[in-house]
Amino acid sequence: MSVMTIKTFSLGGELTINRLGFGAMRLAMGTFAGPTRDPETGVAVLRRAVELGVNHIDTAGFYGRDGVWANELIRTALVPYRDDLVIATKVGPLPGPNGVPSRQATADQLRGLVETDLRSLGLNRLDLVYLRVGGMTGPGGESIAERFAVLAELRAEGLIRHLGVSNVDAAQLAEARGIAPVAAVQNRHTGDPGLLPACEEAGIAYAPYFPLGGGVGSSPLDAERLGKVAARLGATTAQVAIAWLLAESPSVLAIPGTGSLDHLEENLAANDLDLRDEDLSDLRG
Repeated sequence: MSVMTIKTFSLGGELTINRLGFGAMRLAMGTFAGPTRDPETGVAVLRRAVELGVNHIDTAGFYGRDGVWANELIRTALVPYRDDLVIATKVGPLPGPNGVPSRQATADQLRGLVETDLRSLGLNRLDLVYLRVGGMTGPGGESIAERFAVLAELRAEGLIRHLGVSNVDAAQLAEARGIAPVAAVQNRHTGDPGLLPACEEAGIAYAPYFPLGGGVGSSPLDAERLGKVAARLGATTAQVAIAWLLAESPSVLAIPGTGSLDHLEENLAANDLDLRDEDLSDLRG
């Protein structure tokens, strides 16, 4: 496939990134409970993603186990990093006994997690760090002020360029914005639909996680309307799902992840899929 057509967003008002990026969660393993994957394939996927125009990679220090870690694959594949490459990471979740990130870090533990990500990625400053809250549950029900303030301090020290929040509700987003600027929100694709217009109005990026389904709950790929539009356009349901995300708002960043070169090229080809009014009407039901 050719290099994808560029649709961009200005992260924090000063970092231009392509709105179709790459999520690194599936590089090291298909699921948190599944077996690890071949590291050489992960390196090849990352290099091909950048070749095709990806300049936004979403990762986390807890993506991996048993010696196969997404951050280390990113460093191996892409150092020296291109000047325009933006790497986003998340801190907060801690692995439980079974390796699933089911516990939350305290405020006192966040500096160490950020420093670990800096080392594993081979960076002096992280472009974007999300505070991921709530464990494996949905958003809401707790204050994030103490923990977000720690990340704000690290930003002031120059270790972080931009801050984000993940798995939050409107009240938690407002709480964070009262402490420091928020450049991005990363919530589940089926989360609170009211957050997207709020982010768009404020110039905040909105990056849905599990954009192609997965995790706990229903998958958007199960929807009959996706198949109908895909058949009409001669595309795959995954491509239509990604194109739909990008069409919903200029603030949306799509970060589909894969450990397969074939799936990578399929996903990125969605960037050139033009959805017409008829298609969008069918998708929205």
